[in-house]
Parts: sequence; C-alpha cells; structure tokens
Amino acid sequence: MIKIYNTLTRKKESFESIEKNKVLMYVCGPTVYDYLHIGNARPYVVFDTVRRYLEYLGYEVKYVQNFTDIDDKIINRANNENKNYAEIAEKFIAEALKDEKNLNIKETLHPRATLVLDEMIDLISGLIEKDFAYEIDGTVYFDTSKAKNYGKLANKNIEDLISGNRIVEDKNKKNPSDFVLWKPYKPGEPKWNSPWGFGRPGWHTECCAMVKKYLGDTIDIHAGGEDLIFPHHENEIAQSEAYTGKKFVNYWMHNGFINVNSEKMSKSKNNFFTIREIGKKFSYEALRFFILSVHYRSPINFSDEQLESAKVALERIKTCLENINFLLEKNSLKSNDSESDLCDKCDDYVKLFKENMNDDFNTAGAIGVIFDFVKFININLENKNLEFVLYAKKKLLELCGVLGLEFDLRKNDLDSEIKDLIDQRDLAKKNKDWISADRIRNKLFDMGIVLEDTKNGTRWFYKRK
Repeated sequence: MIKIYNTLTRKKESFESIEKNKVLMYVCGPTVYDYLHIGNARPYVVFDTVRRYLEYLGYEVKYVQNFTDIDDKIINRANNENKNYAEIAEKFIAEALKDEKNLNIKETLHPRATLVLDEMIDLISGLIEKDFAYEIDGTVYFDTSKAKNYGKLANKNIEDLISGNRIVEDKNKKNPSDFVLWKPYKPGEPKWNSPWGFGRPGWHTECCAMVKKYLGDTIDIHAGGEDLIFPHHENEIAQSEAYTGKKFVNYWMHNGFINVNSEKMSKSKNNFFTIREIGKKFSYEALRFFILSVHYRSPINFSDEQLESAKVALERIKTCLENINFLLEKNSLKSNDSESDLCDKCDDYVKLFKENMNDDFNTAGAIGVIFDFVKFININLENKNLEFVLYAKKKLLELCGVLGLEFDLRKNDLDSEIKDLIDQRDLAKKNKDWISADRIRNKLFDMGIVLEDTKNGTRWFYKRK
C-alpha cells in the first residue's frame, strides 16, 4: 500500500484512487519566459517518477502539466525585446520540451493558459453567479471571506497569511486577501474580450480551468513546488470548491527547494543555473539521478561536487550492466539449476525497492537498494549462471526504468583494424611480450578504445565522453 504525505492534512495517508486502477494527476508547470532552471527540473523529475512508479504498479495515469503562456514576466520580456508575447512563449515552450526530453520526462498533455480562456471566463462567470466573486471597474475579485476554510492548505488563518506574505494593496478589494480572477486591459498588453471588458485572466484561475476540463471536478493528486502552496494552490482550492461544491484534490504533494552551495538559488545572488548548462556540463542523466538521490520533500543542496558524485555513482550501475552484456556476448554462461535461488534473491531486492517507493516515494532509499542489488549482482556474476544473469539484468533495468534512468552503455562493435590490434595484443600477452602488449594498449587508448583484462578474456569499450 502506497503512503503519500498529504500537504493538506500534514500526515502520510494510504493512497486510494477515485477510480480503481486509474489515477488523475495534475502538476503545475513553468511560466515560459526564459530557459528552465534546475529549480524547475525538480518537480519535473520528481513527479514524472511518481507517475512512472504508479504505472509500474499497474495504474493508468492521466497526467497533465500546464504551460503558463501569458504572464507579466512574459509580457515584460516581449516588450523589452520588441516582440509579441506569443513569440516569447512559443520559443520557450519549444526549449522546455527539449529539456523534458533530455531529462527523460515521459510525454504528457501540456495545456496552455491562452487555450483555455473560454473555460476560465465560464468559471469566473459561475463564481460571480454563486456570489463568490465580484467585479469592480473591469476587475473581478474572488471573495475569500466566502470560501470555506480559506487557508487550510497553508495551515494558517487569513490574518497570518496576509501578514506573512506580500499581499498587494488594492482599495477596491472587499478583503485584503481577495485575489484577482480577471484584470482589465492596459496599453502594451495582450487582451481578450470578456463580460467585464477587454483584459486577461489572473494566474490562479488557469489551473482550475485546466483540471476541470482535462481531468474532472475532483482529482487524485495535485503537485508542484512548495512555493506554490500559498497563494497559488490555496487559491485554486478556493475557486474550484466554490464553483463545483466538491472536494478539489484528495492528495496534495509538494517538493522542497534546490539550494546552491547551501544558499537559496536566485538570480540576484548569481547562483542561478539552467537545466541546459548543467546538462551539458555533467549530463542530464546525472542531473536526474542527483534530484532523485534526496527525498522529494527535503531541500536539496546543489554543487558541482554533488553532480560529480552523481555522475560517478551512475557509472557503478552502468559498469554492472556492461559486465553482464560482456558475459552474454562471450557466451561463457551456462544453465545451472542449483543456482536458481539467486533469482529469488533478486526478487528480495525488488521487494525492498517497492517498500521504499511505497513510503511516500522515497527515491533516496530506492536508489540505496539498487546499489545493494548491483553489489549482489557483481559478486554473483562469477557463478556464470545464465538464468541468474538474464533475470538480474531484467530486474535491474526494470527498477532503474521506474526512476527514469536509461543508460547509454558503451558499445563493443569494433571495426576490423581495432579487432586485429586487440588480437595482436592478446598474442603478445600469451608470448609474454609485455612491451608490445603495452604499446598496443596505449595505441588503442589514443584511438578511443579502453581495454580491460578479465578472467573471461580481454574486454574492450569506447571511452566515455
């Protein structure tokens, strides 16, 4: 049974989906005014992994993650660059999709704010009709005093929320905590027609409209960064539950921040890194592994040393798989029924992996199990048991796949010239001509080929880039 820490209740709860074997899941996506940074990468990777694990258990997951393609930041950048807001949004949506692919994020539905304008207008109109919202001079506000238990997600009363957050003063508001659903047009901004005049929707409304349109009135899981708890997710709950009269979300999940060298990442501190530059410097695979190496609710400290450690750790898994492939290619394995209990022991590691993932998606613990499994495999490869090697490879790839780790293994396809040099070195070794053997090894290394002498013969692979 999966246990999920629910931000709403502040405790771990047993997961039960609304519909058997099906999960409705919504994740707040980025505002597309710039390249995605490593802070964006964390919810991408974390909740993609949650989705993968649910699918691994047999659930059908309907997964939606939005793009906010209209926002003050987008408008400001467009004006600064003398471009249309849509040009900016289209450019950075395309770049975000590249980053998703590089991070091995599964393909998903990406609705955009500007494509659900009709749904947002309908929702706002409905809130006005139900007396949860009011309009003054073209601005529509949500009346938080009418919302049931407003502040329940942030676990604070309204007064504390106002004093603890920067609430924009507005003399037209009935209450200081009321928030904008529709804002009137200003010169230099894009505009759309509505019952309240030309303007554009407020940020908090788009996710409500998207959830209702693509998933329904009540969903299983809503996720995002912990900075979204208030006001964004709090305001989503207020709007959706006021409009539908139903519970909006059963399980709220929020990931912790990424710090850089123990300081909060920010542009003002000049410690702000994009996914693109970190991926190129270390590898996207290492960045994904690094993010999953810490429990998703805990803060995570980014540094070059941490990424380098992640890269080295991944090599251990890759090397184990390459050792397996080498033995399979050498055809040196035999069936041996007396060793069949090794397969049962593989299942023990799978069970431990699931126990960690069932405990609020503890990827850090699950990764620890994978490394114990790798150690177990390496020790028992000497048994040369075909059934074990094939089963161990299958299970190791299976568990890594749940974490979205897919390896670019070094290939052993060599041209005839290199193969001849390796054969010449093997002959030199057989004749104890160590000088010639070392000379050939060095020549091959310069050609990008690394040799490794094993009990099963000479193993070769291309140097990693």
